[in-house]
Amino acid sequence: MSTATLTAPAPSRRASLRPRGLLWSVLRLHRTALWVWLAFVVATAGLLLWLTGPAAHDAQHQLETFGYAGVLKAASSSATFLSFTSGAYNDLFYDPDTLITLGGFAVALFAAGPLIGRELENGTAQLAWTQSVSPARWLAAKLAVPACFLVLGNGLLAALYRHLWNTHSNLLVAGIDPRSLYFSLGPATVVAPLLGLALGALIGLAVRRTLPALALSGFAYFLIYAFRGNHWPFQGRYTAPDPTSRSWAIDTSGATVPDPNCYTDRGCLAEHHIARFAREYLPSPDYWPRQLLETGVLLALTALAAATAFAVVRRRAT
Repeated sequence: MSTATLTAPAPSRRASLRPRGLLWSVLRLHRTALWVWLAFVVATAGLLLWLTGPAAHDAQHQLETFGYAGVLKAASSSATFLSFTSGAYNDLFYDPDTLITLGGFAVALFAAGPLIGRELENGTAQLAWTQSVSPARWLAAKLAVPACFLVLGNGLLAALYRHLWNTHSNLLVAGIDPRSLYFSLGPATVVAPLLGLALGALIGLAVRRTLPALALSGFAYFLIYAFRGNHWPFQGRYTAPDPTSRSWAIDTSGATVPDPNCYTDRGCLAEHHIARFAREYLPSPDYWPRQLLETGVLLALTALAAATAFAVVRRRAT
């Protein structure tokens, strides 16, 4: 009489590549939020690519035809000038910045509420701590998973936004808005939501109730945003130097000539034999010192908030 030997089927390649343990549980528990984040990144990246390409056509034509007067004409082409819903290219240029800022608020709210506060309020976190998961490991997984998605997503958006600035900042009306945007685009754009994540987690651990944690984290991130917008070395809406811009004209012979200040007078342009105009914002020597210092400050605050959160969770577990 023979006996058959039963062997367990080998795991599929797909199953072997799937995350396991605590990492997989965090991904599954918050998969809706992760899909929303991915949709937000894709939509914002699509808007940035559209602004880099076809959206700039009419404004670029106005610049080449009338110079800076054409930029002003294109900017005032919509009745809702300087509005989020404006159709003017100058205004649309700043809409991704508004979306990225709102994304930072959403990260702080998510960290304080669904990520941390709700699990403490429902008792699921305490249940996990009584199993094989230590409080520090639980919190590390809770922060590491969204942090990876934040760095990748915001890194992509910051790179695309910087490319848009390098390509079409010449179509912006000079003033506070381009100054603020210029000094805010960079590594700090990636780090700021990480501070929101750490701060929201800390507030969620301290409050342990979802709704109060949501309110406090939103208010705290608003204070950070307001401080960044008005104090050196951050964007400094009122303290940052204006990025230097220069405009010039090109006549029918191809020679570069000074702007004759004809504005939109086609007769004056024909009299000066102007074929087209060009304009650019020049790089500022203040940019990288400000960016690196702001990034360092935000990273230090993020590390401080995260370290405090780990200290609080250890104390809560004892």
